[in-house]
Amino acid sequence: MSRVLIIGAGGVGGVVATKCAAVPEVFSKIFLASRTLEKCEKIRSRINRSLEIAEVDADDVGQLVDLFEEVSPDLVINAALPYQDLAVMEACLATGVDYLDTANYEPRDEARFCYRSQWDYHHRFQKRGIMALLGCGFDPGVTNVFCAYAQKHVFDEIEGIEIMDCNGGDHGQPFATNFNPEINIREVTAPGRYYEDGRWIEVDPLSVKRSFDFPGIGTREMRLMYHEELESLAKNFPGVRRLRFWMTFSPQYLTHLRVLQNVGMTGIKPVVYKGMEVVPLQFLKALLPDPASLAENYEGNTCIGCLIDGKRDGEAKRYYIYNLCDHRKAYQEVGAQAVHYTTGVPAMIGALLIATGVWRGQGVYNVEEFDPDPFMELLPRYGLPWTEEFRE
Repeated sequence: MSRVLIIGAGGVGGVVATKCAAVPEVFSKIFLASRTLEKCEKIRSRINRSLEIAEVDADDVGQLVDLFEEVSPDLVINAALPYQDLAVMEACLATGVDYLDTANYEPRDEARFCYRSQWDYHHRFQKRGIMALLGCGFDPGVTNVFCAYAQKHVFDEIEGIEIMDCNGGDHGQPFATNFNPEINIREVTAPGRYYEDGRWIEVDPLSVKRSFDFPGIGTREMRLMYHEELESLAKNFPGVRRLRFWMTFSPQYLTHLRVLQNVGMTGIKPVVYKGMEVVPLQFLKALLPDPASLAENYEGNTCIGCLIDGKRDGEAKRYYIYNLCDHRKAYQEVGAQAVHYTTGVPAMIGALLIATGVWRGQGVYNVEEFDPDPFMELLPRYGLPWTEEFRE
């Protein structure tokens, strides 16, 4: 039995809370905290179980420490913004609480996606006798576990990994982002990077494209991006020669994004307007729809998976493993769209494995460093079935 505290009451936080509430035999007490108490109230009203809520500024280590000491959680699930990862980790160190997040740390003033800042906490967490599990969403998260599963059961040697994320859904809005607009736009406008033959290669943002026939969706054009799981996979799969991440975007999305970039609305440096400093991207975020509000009218599927090349018994193999998630079904179950659902469910599963001692360690870890089998077994049980197949 475990006491869990969820930080963040957006779309992902709501899924995590709902899914944790459905496993009372593991999560005996659930706390939900956010800067906006109203969001916590809304989530609590949808859950058929007692849920304690609190207001907290996740940028403020002191407030976090006070909250942790008050509620005495065994585990903190950080579903807040990546900017706040280090503050929450510091509070966990101060109070001796295990930590889990779904996305790596990102500084506010620089679009830089890097695990190094969090990996540097390893010895401090180890010395404190507690555990941090990084990137336990879908990508990163499930995709890393897919790779570990393939390494354990399918290949003797993995040579190349293509992570492919397709959202084939339609929310009816002319332009919107599926998660926090500020984080999303910073991510997709950053230079693309991929790993090949021991070195990182950088390309212009979204400049490399190819098509793929996604199950349950059809053929879509996808663009090469940098995504944080590439960094941890390069570290933990040292024999892999090539690692790339791809994501699909509609032509309409790309047109809007290009115009917004051209007029400076995606900038993260403050500009002075009528004597006040305004960050263009933060102002744009205030104008765009709340990603959680998209869920009610979302139709279609997401398809996220890994296309892996390698060898088994000296023979070349191509293996594809993926999940297909329906926006409509996700909304009917938990009131969220599939992008939030596919991130929140794995976070709950990772928390469950920590709480039950199945995944255990002292220090800072990525999910692929643990046995993938228990995680893979729980995915379909909690709403994310997976399919595997060999391809030519």
